[in-house]
Amino acid sequence: MKFSVDEVTRALGNGLLSFPITDFDEQGNFDPDSYRQRLAWFISHDISAVFVAGGTGEFFNLSLEEYREIVTLAVEVVDGKLPVIASAGLSVGSGQAFAKAAEEAGADGILLMPPYLTECPQDGLVEYARQICDATSLNVVYYNRGNGILTAASVQALADRCANLIALKDGKGDMQALNKIVKTVGDRLVYIGGVPTAEIFAEAYLSIGVNTYSSAVFNFVPDMAVTFYQALRKGNREAVKQITNDFFIPFVDLRDRKAGYAVSLIKAGAAIIGRPAGRVRAPLSMPTSEECQQLETLIGIAKQR
Repeated sequence: MKFSVDEVTRALGNGLLSFPITDFDEQGNFDPDSYRQRLAWFISHDISAVFVAGGTGEFFNLSLEEYREIVTLAVEVVDGKLPVIASAGLSVGSGQAFAKAAEEAGADGILLMPPYLTECPQDGLVEYARQICDATSLNVVYYNRGNGILTAASVQALADRCANLIALKDGKGDMQALNKIVKTVGDRLVYIGGVPTAEIFAEAYLSIGVNTYSSAVFNFVPDMAVTFYQALRKGNREAVKQITNDFFIPFVDLRDRKAGYAVSLIKAGAAIIGRPAGRVRAPLSMPTSEECQQLETLIGIAKQR
C-alpha cells in the first residue's frame, strides 16, 4: 500500500471514480500491453482512484492468475499517483485468496463483491464479509449489490466488527434503503454510488450525502464524464439536465436492451474511440452492429460537450 487509510478514504469520498475495462486479445486471453496503455491513458484524466478488475473489468470472468497479473500491472503503471482498489469475493475462500493476491501486488484496498449465486441471510452476509475483512490488512469497500444486499443494521454490525471496512458502494439504487444506511452508520463509512450508469442516479445520490460514484462511460467519453461530475458538484443543474437528456437517458435505454450490456456496451464504446479491449467473455455478449452504430452516435454527441 502506498496510501494511508485517511488518504484512501478522502480519495473515495470526494472525486470521480472509474473502473477500466480489462483487455483481452483476439483469442480471449488477457492482453497486458493493451491494458498497460489503457491504464496510462486512464490516469491522465481527472479521477481520484482507480478500481481494477471490477465489475466493468469482468472480475467474475477472471482466473486468480489473471487477476494477480492485472493488479500487479496496475500498481506498477499507476505508480502511486492514485489509490488502486481491486476486487475480491465470490466465496469466503476465494475472497480471501483474491484479497491476499491484491495485498501482495501492492493494492491500496479491495472492493468486496457479493457471494456467488445463493440467496443469503443477513447474519451470513455479515459473517462472509467479516471473514474476508479479517483476512487482509487492506482497506475494504463493501459492494452492496446482488446477493449481498445488507440492511442498515447489518452494515452497522459489520462496521463495528471490522476496522478496515472504510466504505460502502451502493449497487442497487434503492434510495430509501441507502438513506437509512447513511443516516444510521453516519460518517463511520464513505458512501459511493455504484449502480450501472451511476450518473442517472447522481442527483439523488448527492441529495442524501453520497458525493461520488464510479463512472463506467469514463472508459470511452472521459471528458464528458468529468464535465458532468464537475457540473453536478458545482450545482449547475442546467448542464446536468442537458447531458442527462442528450446522452445518459438514451444510453440507459440502449443498455437495458439486453442483460449484461452495462459491461458489453463499455467495451464496444472503447473500440469505437480507437481503444479496443477485445470482446467480453461468456456469459456476456457483445452488442449488435446496429446497436454499436447507435452508441457511436451518442459518443459523437458526448464529444460535443
